[in-house]
Amino acid sequence: MPTAADIVRQIESFTPADRVKIIDMVIRDTIKPDTEIENIWIREAEVRWDSFVRGQMNAISFEEVMGKYQALSAQPLT
Repeated sequence: MPTAADIVRQIESFTPADRVKIIDMVIRDTIKPDTEIENIWIREAEVRWDSFVRGQMNAISFEEVMGKYQALSAQPLT
């Protein structure tokens, strides 16, 4: 049976897309979603969407969000 290190060495030869697929499969097999939490997030997304459609919530552009996190990642850790 191959060791974890053997498997990692083999995975390193795969394309980035295949690596992501493998990671996704392992995570989905390891961590089972909590149905109650999933349903809470579904309801929250629906409430937010309805608020947006009614004009009660503003959208933030992708560029603004990414700019915020890029600026944060450039800051040294304290």
